[in-house]
Amino acid sequence: MQRAINFRTRVGAPVSDRGRLPSLTGLRFWAALLVVLYHLSRQAGEIPGLSQAVWYGRSGVTFFFVLSGFVLAWTYDGATVPTKVFLWRRFARIWPLMVVTSAASVGAWLWLDKAVSAKAVVANLLLVHAWIPEIEYLKGANPAAWSLSDEAWFYLVFPLLMILPVFHSARGRRWIWVLTCVGVVAVWLSGALVTDASTRVWLLDYLPLTRMLQFVLGVATGLAVARGWRPPVGLWTAVALVAVWHLALIPWSQSAPDGLWYGAMHASQLLSTPIFALLTAAAARADLDGRRTGLTGRWPVLLGKWSFAWYLIHEIVIRLWLGLQGRPEGLLDTVLVWLAVIVVSQALAGCAYHWVEHPLERRLRAAGPQPRRRAEPSADSAAHPLAHPRAPEEAAKGAAGP
Repeated sequence: MQRAINFRTRVGAPVSDRGRLPSLTGLRFWAALLVVLYHLSRQAGEIPGLSQAVWYGRSGVTFFFVLSGFVLAWTYDGATVPTKVFLWRRFARIWPLMVVTSAASVGAWLWLDKAVSAKAVVANLLLVHAWIPEIEYLKGANPAAWSLSDEAWFYLVFPLLMILPVFHSARGRRWIWVLTCVGVVAVWLSGALVTDASTRVWLLDYLPLTRMLQFVLGVATGLAVARGWRPPVGLWTAVALVAVWHLALIPWSQSAPDGLWYGAMHASQLLSTPIFALLTAAAARADLDGRRTGLTGRWPVLLGKWSFAWYLIHEIVIRLWLGLQGRPEGLLDTVLVWLAVIVVSQALAGCAYHWVEHPLERRLRAAGPQPRRRAEPSADSAAHPLAHPRAPEEAAKGAAGP
């Protein structure tokens, strides 16, 4: 691996002005909400209409993997950062809160008299559990943390991607778009070759190598937007495409059970990749053009900052609630449980962000390797993508899960 991420912009490839992109932070909340509603629908009871629309809300994972690649490429393109500094920053970003919420999750399992695998907990803490095709490892200490195992892999390969010439030419990026879109379809079709359902779920939904296509497309899209590329659709058209896609999954699910390789479950997470890339690019482009998106206000940005903690906490709250109170009966009780879980988990997420996630990240970053002053990238400056100095790395942290 190279000692530093150092691929400065080539002559003739002008980089657009690196203004802030607060809409990406606002979008993080909505993607996290999609995952939360997915879990509520499947675990705490259905709300007619709404549950059908979010039945495959686990696709929010795909959005965050694409977003992660986009923001990292946007942040580090043209910068010179020692690889060890980059990796330490990513470790400081995701690991402290993952450890704290994993401890809370293990405590919840034990309180509910559920067995906890020590090996799975260790794999979880080492961020390698998504590589192991066994359910006890994938659930690990905190079931939501599997996506961080994927993210850890993305972080390891990102410096290598950034030195590949194909990512730094318009023609090369077009080929990446074509090949990744073909690739996700090919991965989905490959499910027909795997007869064991649990193995297929691991291969298509969890394995970092499979999910890497989404990250790679995000990197290519981030570099393209940084060089002035304008997506073919606007923000609200992209939002409409996302909505139409999820609504189209409703009749699909009725015609093919999720246990089949061609069911809507795998398709919802794989085939949505280009749609989420367009959404991310359109939101970024709107910010660069100075257009209002409705995603940049104080509360959308704040909730976006809390989304990582919300994702890691919400399933623990659902699990404890159902374990202590039981599954709700009737529509009114279900609605009340949904509201209670959302409010409680969101409040805990806000506390975790301000009292655990943010302060521990700052301490770890300060304790680790530091770049030389002259090599410091603008990644943490006010001129960077999102709404506050830490924003680029916040958006890239991958607040997504099962």
